[in-house]
Amino acid sequence: MNTKIKKKLPIGIESFEKIRIEDFYYIDKTGLIKALLYNWGEVNLFTRPRRFGKSLNMSMLKSFFEINTDKEYKKICLKG
Repeated sequence: MNTKIKKKLPIGIESFEKIRIEDFYYIDKTGLIKALLYNWGEVNLFTRPRRFGKSLNMSMLKSFFEINTDKEYKKICLKG
């Protein structure tokens, strides 16, 4: 019998911080942060179809660039 606890799906949750802290299932897109930092542009345009994670990606960026964000988390994002 498998007693491993499964992660919850973040249906309708657009807060990256909540997904990260409450350990929801999430496909890691933090590589976007590294790409934005190293391929800097004066303006960045994010085009995606409806329901394709634009708000969640913006929440992830907001969480990363906030001053009070965990420094270890930032190191992990930039390492990969």
